[in-house]
Amino acid sequence: MAQTSDKTTHFGFKDVAEDQKAGLVHDVFTSVASKYDIMNDVMSMGIHRIWKDAMMDWLAPRPNQRLLDVAGGTGDVSFRFLKRAPGATSVVLDMTESMLVEGRKRAEADQMANSLSWVTGDAMALPFEDNQFDVYTISFGIRNVTRIQDALDEAYRVLKPGGRLMVLEFSQLPNPAMQKAYDLYSFNVIPPMGKLITGDRDSYQYLVESIRKFPDQETFASMIKTAGFENVKYRNLSMGIAALHSGWKI
Repeated sequence: MAQTSDKTTHFGFKDVAEDQKAGLVHDVFTSVASKYDIMNDVMSMGIHRIWKDAMMDWLAPRPNQRLLDVAGGTGDVSFRFLKRAPGATSVVLDMTESMLVEGRKRAEADQMANSLSWVTGDAMALPFEDNQFDVYTISFGIRNVTRIQDALDEAYRVLKPGGRLMVLEFSQLPNPAMQKAYDLYSFNVIPPMGKLITGDRDSYQYLVESIRKFPDQETFASMIKTAGFENVKYRNLSMGIAALHSGWKI
């Protein structure tokens, strides 16, 4: 009989065994992969594009850098990075093969084929040697990782000295009344919208719940520092609906 872990974690608002979460998350993103980009546009009213551009503005990609884009899915962040950094290369890593398949179908993937590689892998056990990358990004992916601290430790390991971590993730609004209004929208609009567009309500119910379970800005900044990063800072986007966290391996 297969052994299951005694440790538990959350899958949305449900408690599940740690060794079950990755499979459950994989099922979610396999289910929504073909409509993932469309749903991002609908859920955020296109604002996720502005957030990703803000990420690039703060990151300021430089020529010939090597990026590791974890939970890179359909390549959005990598494409933006490569457009701003002549001679740069990017590895898009995602645990869900079907997300990478969708990314490879995009026109930018063909145009940038010589600068891109696509790898199926786990953020908590990256298939790379130490000190390999100049930049590590993870965009709307770290809240889906079973053990977030392990993923941050791995980010630190694979970055070169002087390398930079940048995380874009949904976060918490500092004003309780605004947070309540946002929750009403999230829980009452996004899952039915997911059902309408992708035929899958449950996956979007999980995605909304996972946002509420993610640590607030200060707590997450402390986790980044625990992993060894220095000069850790964050910026709220859209009043805290999302946040950018930055740290350096010094």
